[in-house]
Amino acid sequence: MNVSTTCYDLHRFELSDMIELGGTLRQLHSQADSMEESASAIVHYLYEHLVDSATGEKNCALARLFKTHRFAELEPRLQDVARRASGNGPALNDETRCLTLLATAGMRPEWNRRASSAAHKAIPLVTEEVVRQAPMVAQLIQGFGLDISQVVRPDVTLMLDADQQNYNVFHVPEAPGSAFVPAQDFVRDCAIRSVLGFGGLFSSGDLFAVILFSRVYIPRETAELFRTLALSIKLALLPFVRGRIFAKEA
Repeated sequence: MNVSTTCYDLHRFELSDMIELGGTLRQLHSQADSMEESASAIVHYLYEHLVDSATGEKNCALARLFKTHRFAELEPRLQDVARRASGNGPALNDETRCLTLLATAGMRPEWNRRASSAAHKAIPLVTEEVVRQAPMVAQLIQGFGLDISQVVRPDVTLMLDADQQNYNVFHVPEAPGSAFVPAQDFVRDCAIRSVLGFGGLFSSGDLFAVILFSRVYIPRETAELFRTLALSIKLALLPFVRGRIFAKEA
């Protein structure tokens, strides 16, 4: 597969960029053996190819892809992470959805491997009340036009038209000082200007989302274009929905 080497600027992103980038993202799963490998190819491509046209610097400090999984589907180490994250809250069970980090790429070495990430590896979505206490997660879900209950307790019988649904984007144009980006130390230290999330649902009811932490301002017009790119991401991940999720360890 010949992957495009074109670079795109989030500050000057146009319809033609969206069409070309979407075509590339749809192909990135061809060399992957798992959903994690496909997701990793996606976020690394976005991190490397979203570039400031004036300075040549990468637009994003960090790009990540998350997907919800049943607790029972997680690797043992991720189950331990989810249990610790739940703390003294409600007990987890096999059906508890966990928002799981599948892939990460960023400006620090530890941000380029899922296993080396310090936080957010598996966030248990135990109840709607628990999710609302995590403002970024809650706003991400609601920004996609979904009810929190749809993600916490997916009803497959109501997901028959999930493939036809259109989803909005999670867009924080000004990250500094925003209540929707609680990690303000990270925002300050990495000069994060805007945050953009895009994704949707699989027919199983599981949510997937790419989140870009940008060091350049992302206007609303650009954020809207990423609604369409969510479908490209979905098509790249879809072959692995009923197959291997996590990559084999080296």
